[in-house]
Amino acid sequence: MLSDLPDIPDEFIGRGAELDHLADALERRRRLVTLTGVGGVGKSRLALHAAHAVRGDRRREVIWAALWPLRDDRLLTATVADAAGFADHTAGMPLDALCVWLGEKDAVLVLDSCEHLLSSCRHLVAHLLMTCPSLTVLATSRAPLEVPGELLVTVGPLPAATDGTTLLRRRAAAAGAPLTDPADLETAGRLCTWLEGIPLALELVAGHLGQRTITIAEVERTLRSRLALNAVGLDATGRVSGGRGAEDRIAEGRGTDGRVVGPARHLTMRTTIGWSHELCVPVERLLWARLSVFRGVVGHEAVRAVCGGGPLDGAALEAALSGLVAKSVLSHGADGYRMLDTVREYGRMWLDEAGATPDIADRHAEHFLRLARDAHDDWPGPRQASRYREIGRVHADLCAALDHLLATRPGAALDMSGLVAFFWSCCGHLREAAHYVEAALRAAREPGTARIRARWALGVAHVLRGEYEAAGGLVAAGRAEAAGRQDVEGLLRISYLEGLIHLLRGRPLTARWLVDGVLDLAQGPAFASQGRIMCRLVRIFALTAEGRLEHSRREAEELYALCVAHGEWWTRSYAAYQLALISVFEGRTEEAAAHTRSMLEGKRRLGDSFGVALGLDLLASVLAAQGAAESAVTALGAGEAYWSAVGHPQRGTPEMRHVRDRGELTARRLLGDHGYDEVLRRAALRDPESVLRDLLDGSGRSR
Repeated sequence: MLSDLPDIPDEFIGRGAELDHLADALERRRRLVTLTGVGGVGKSRLALHAAHAVRGDRRREVIWAALWPLRDDRLLTATVADAAGFADHTAGMPLDALCVWLGEKDAVLVLDSCEHLLSSCRHLVAHLLMTCPSLTVLATSRAPLEVPGELLVTVGPLPAATDGTTLLRRRAAAAGAPLTDPADLETAGRLCTWLEGIPLALELVAGHLGQRTITIAEVERTLRSRLALNAVGLDATGRVSGGRGAEDRIAEGRGTDGRVVGPARHLTMRTTIGWSHELCVPVERLLWARLSVFRGVVGHEAVRAVCGGGPLDGAALEAALSGLVAKSVLSHGADGYRMLDTVREYGRMWLDEAGATPDIADRHAEHFLRLARDAHDDWPGPRQASRYREIGRVHADLCAALDHLLATRPGAALDMSGLVAFFWSCCGHLREAAHYVEAALRAAREPGTARIRARWALGVAHVLRGEYEAAGGLVAAGRAEAAGRQDVEGLLRISYLEGLIHLLRGRPLTARWLVDGVLDLAQGPAFASQGRIMCRLVRIFALTAEGRLEHSRREAEELYALCVAHGEWWTRSYAAYQLALISVFEGRTEEAAAHTRSMLEGKRRLGDSFGVALGLDLLASVLAAQGAAESAVTALGAGEAYWSAVGHPQRGTPEMRHVRDRGELTARRLLGDHGYDEVLRRAALRDPESVLRDLLDGSGRSR
């Protein structure tokens, strides 16, 4: 249930002493180890290697939380919770809930890139270390966190004469420019000394050598003279102004006075990035600046939508992308393009100096607003599961777009927050869903469809946190507005929300009466809208809870078949859940097991930990009824892990509690108290995702 560690991008050169020092500190259970050093020196890569070594040991869990996409601390705790696999459904303080989840875990938490959030990271780490006795924090930062007990490990440059030169030679060879001539090798050694062995600086040099437009001797002459001039390229303030022709200056790489502009950072890195920027062709410089608006890894379609236009149309954009990758300004992997923080800061400075930041931020927000609308439109169809995955991948940029829209176009922020909040609520981002919808409801007061949908989405988030009273208030306001506007889809959504509250409170008759009334009003096929589908589902849940099993089974089978025909998974998984529950009540355990596995497969596809927890409880009861007691207890153990991962004890509709209790008693009777506890103990030691995989393929054996 923990997020995967990033892959190690390429071979690791040097750092043997640092790795040994880190391994020793982690082995000795030092509570906080902070890697410090200038930007581009390789702190993150060193931490990544250390994290992979710990995971390879298989004695401790490893959690990797990348903080570089965050612009401020509002989503800091949520980001760490997400990295830790904690889909927080609690109503209390986020940090307290995270501490409970991590409380007894024997884990190493890596916080990568803390420097821009030092104060908040300091508070977070201090709280975690105080409440989680088996947790170790490994942080990377340009400055210490200054938490008591912190072990500082300064990450210095690579030794220029040995590892630095090796890095430059190998990266140049990989770029297609091998350094084989003895004179070039001597020059490489001197250049590494001038560049202080900083890995990012050396990789930028290697990238440009690979373009065959400059020799290593020319690189040495240029950079050596610039470094000798010390504060090259900065005017009295270190900034240039925007105004007419500013975008042209981005492409040219010059300020208003014609001099090169660079950020006031470490001299070597500043100078090398500025030199690299100058060697880029104009469209590459422009793309570099525009790409700095993104917070996360960015896909090709998003690059075209946000960064295209003007000089960056069609083939020019593709050529600029390829050029920036070749020059090591960008890295390109299976998930998209990524720009390192130090390089992004430089591009962002140019975007600001040109006065182009508002325009590119508008385009960025508009792209992700369109993505949210498309995902919403695709929800009932075959692209639903892929949309859930996409919404997860671009989470940081969706938050960035919402931040921008809240400040510039509150109405659009209201629309967007209501569109993505349901996706987020299903996939563990309840905090973000509630935060952004509440902010948008305060900022945009105009009545309309977007406001009704936002209230519904916020109500769903409240229900999933067990806050039924708050959800009820949103139901009342949303129903009044939807009725006044004769918004049938709004009424369907609000009725679904109210019906869900009644189901969870044990009032199925009221729930069914409510949705039947609005379904009579909204005639049409089930898949005509999201609201119709959801109300149909509430009706099926209610019929099951009332004991009207024949009616419920017939309607659930019909809805399930429609979902299969449309390629839809969210409703399909809950229809399968109801078919499994009905089969349990009727004593048809083979059918119940098949339906439950179908439900779990759907929830796994969508990344819905809450749904997986429900399904595992039901599967445990089915397996116990079949006499497979060990598999049943293994499922219960995995279910407890998933319930813990949403911050709640076992939940669900009232009838499910009886099924769960009966399954547990049956398994305990078959195994005896000691046997039951032993199987549960073994299950607790396993990764719950691996247990889920075994149960889905039918093995489900205890190990």
